[in-house]
This record gives sequence, structure tokens and C-alpha cells, in this order.
Amino acid sequence: MELLNTVFEVFMRTYPGFLEAALMTLKITAVALVLGTILGLVFALMKISRSKILQTIANVYITIIRGTPLIVQIMFLYFGITELITLSGFWAGAIALGIHNGAYIAEIFRGAIQGIDRGQREASSSLGMTRAQSMRRIIFPQALKRSIPPLGNQFIITLKDSSLVYIISVQELFALANREAAQSYQPLETFLVVGVYYLILVMIFTYLLKLYENKLNVDK
Repeated sequence: MELLNTVFEVFMRTYPGFLEAALMTLKITAVALVLGTILGLVFALMKISRSKILQTIANVYITIIRGTPLIVQIMFLYFGITELITLSGFWAGAIALGIHNGAYIAEIFRGAIQGIDRGQREASSSLGMTRAQSMRRIIFPQALKRSIPPLGNQFIITLKDSSLVYIISVQELFALANREAAQSYQPLETFLVVGVYYLILVMIFTYLLKLYENKLNVDK
């Protein structure tokens, strides 16, 4: 009971700062998801293309990103990007997260596209559609529906992974929790509070994705 009281006291004392930090977390996640989805789609199409060069480029990108820790990528990209152009920690962190998630999203799209029955490609070809037209009108709309559940999982992972940008001094939830824990000497209570914020955000994401999945099922 004493722990609960202390956690509640920490929550009430810190909620203005944590709400602002939660908004920063959502902004970073949103930018990373948009960039990651674009990169994922581009590299998925490169990987299934007929060009060996494009396939190789996509494979190298996916292998390197999936084979190295995200925290290393954030540091490498942050210092690499800021050597070329001055960027805030927010944009450097969001770009790093976007590049990281692009590799995983590429594999999600690739699997969904290749999972569509080959007969549909042949049928669209017999109707006079080009390969690009077939992909845009027939294959990709179906693949997108199949991609929603794994994409939803990846989006939630991105939200949680955004906590790692604290290492480049972005004032999101985890960075604020670290600072508050150091100042108040209440690390257990502080990290319980920040855990609740992350849980609420994940639950909201999950609910919205479920609504979208239900909408797609209704539209079938």
C-alpha cells in the first residue's frame, strides 16, 4: 500500500512533464513509422524485382539493419548525419528509427506480396495489364490487408523502441524518467509510472489498429 501511495504521489507530481514527454514520444514514433513504411515498401519492391542489382542492394540493407543493435544504429546515424548536416536530436532519432524499422517492414511487405496467389498475376497479365499495373491494382491492395497484423506489431515495437533515443538527449518519456529518478531518488516508483504511460500508449495503438482491421474485414 505504501508503494502504491508513493507511485501515486510521483504520478501527480510529474504528470505535466510526462504528458509533454509522451507527446514527444508520439511525434518521434509517427515520423519513424512514416519513413519506415516508405522505406519498407521501396525495399520490398526492390527485393522482389527482376533486377539483381536492386535485389542485392535491398538484401544488404535488410541484412545490416536486422543484424546490428538499434542502439548502435542510433549512435552511428546520429553522429553520421550531424557530420553532414545539422539536425536536432529529434530528427536524427526519428530518422534512425525509421531506417531501422524500414528493414523489418520491407520483409513484412515482401512476404505479403509474395503470398498472393500467382494465378492472380497471370490473370491480370492476360487482361493486358503491365506488371506495374497488376501490382498497383490487384496485388498490393490484397497484400496490404494481409500486412496489417504484422505491421501493427511492428508499429507497437517502434513505439517502445523510441525510448532508446534518450541516449542522444531527446526529451521523451524514458529520458524524463531517468532524470526524475536521479533527482527524486525514487527510481522504482518513477519507472513504474513511466511504464504505465507506455502501457497506455500501446493500448491506444492496439485499439486503433483493431478498429482498422475490423474496417478492412467489413469492406471485404
